[in-house]
Amino acid sequence: MTKPYDDSNWREEYKGYTSSKYELDLLENGPHSLAQSWMMGALHNKWKKMKGYKDPEPPDCSSSLQEWEKSVKKYNPPEAFGPGGPLMDQAGSGTH
Repeated sequence: MTKPYDDSNWREEYKGYTSSKYELDLLENGPHSLAQSWMMGALHNKWKKMKGYKDPEPPDCSSSLQEWEKSVKKYNPPEAFGPGGPLMDQAGSGTH
């Protein structure tokens, strides 16, 4: 995925916007822990917001249970398994 902006030098640019010793150290030396990497991500998002860059909206991948059941029935019709479905004997009916 290509970005519509160049963020290769964002750390250097962001140094001009902060006076926090913690943030400056993080921008200079990079993260050394998980919490610091979260902070680095937050600083990057803050930089993008200051510059007016927006990430594209994620695609809508939602579906309903009804749609899922239709797709399952399309490939596994219930009558193919007989009454009770495919797991009836394995679920404790006592026939096995």
